Amino acid sequence: MRVLFYLVISAVVALGMPISEKYPSYSYVFNEFDITDDYIYDESFAYFSQKYEKQYQNFYNDSLRRGGHLIPTFKSMLLRDGLSDLFVYMSIIESGMNTDSKSSKNALGIWQFMRDTAKQYHLDVNSDFDERLDPILSTNAAMRYMHKLYEDFGKWYLVAMAYNCGEGRLQKGIAEAGTDDIAVLMDEDRSYIPQETRTYIKKILLVAMIGENISLGFEKNKDAVTQLYGDGVVQVEVDPGEHLERIARIINMNPKDLLKLNHHFKDGVVPVKLPMYKINVPNIKVIDFYALYRLKKELEYNERDHFISHQVKKDENIESIAKTYHTTISGIMAHNALRSDILRQHQVLAIPVNKKVFMKFSSSNLLQ
Repeated sequence: MRVLFYLVISAVVALGMPISEKYPSYSYVFNEFDITDDYIYDESFAYFSQKYEKQYQNFYNDSLRRGGHLIPTFKSMLLRDGLSDLFVYMSIIESGMNTDSKSSKNALGIWQFMRDTAKQYHLDVNSDFDERLDPILSTNAAMRYMHKLYEDFGKWYLVAMAYNCGEGRLQKGIAEAGTDDIAVLMDEDRSYIPQETRTYIKKILLVAMIGENISLGFEKNKDAVTQLYGDGVVQVEVDPGEHLERIARIINMNPKDLLKLNHHFKDGVVPVKLPMYKINVPNIKVIDFYALYRLKKELEYNERDHFISHQVKKDENIESIAKTYHTTISGIMAHNALRSDILRQHQVLAIPVNKKVFMKFSSSNLLQ
């Protein structure tokens, strides 16, 4: 029966675009939760994503309409506290961004705190007021709780699991499984962790992929961008590995203001997984962006009209190679038709460089 079940799953999944292609944001999302990329091919997760994506796209949009104005603040708080800003999607799954949300078990607020847990993490709950309903205070409490869970379990997906089912129940499941590997813990037959928790993790990952597809510029959803940042924001393309502070300086903008619009880029650095990404800039800075930043990039690109052959060494990555030759990640990716930043040892790359760098490395090779 199990084999037949997965054959049916495979047939259903095959009817549509693979999840990995539909949501290129998955790699970034999984990395933030300490999950390896190959989990995208897990049959149970793929089936869940295909079956429920429309439902959770609608749920995500409804959540934005209800409390999207809080998301930039939450992301900023999470990042400042040393947490991934993607934990904002956990709050979305918990409450749909409804500050007055109340569960059947009397958990309350955006982060769905039970009364005892709330008091444990310094939220006042009494007859006069309930700080679980305060989005800022409850987020601070949730962050303290997540730090404690990370100290206990050491992986971010385990933090999310424990937040849902409790530390004791997760510890029991890990002991029974003999591992904390997500694929094993999520096994549908063995039920190491509750069904509710297995579904909870899938919901978080799916909604995070939906949201980050928009944030990273993979999906042209103007309504969602507007709900998050307002009408005065436009998405523009930038190179991988770019620093937002550098862009801000070029377009004469306060770096803090640009970072506020792009909390999804950790530490203000654009990822290097793909050849191009989108960032949010204010409408009033669009002309400066194209007249100053893009023009500067074009001039830099045109200067790099020489090429050096480079064989990838052990432990090298595209970022370190770009730094070695004073070139850009996007230039290397474009000239080598790379669709991701994954390199193989001994792979030969054509590195676009300017004349000065070309002469320097050519001279070095002649002396060897």
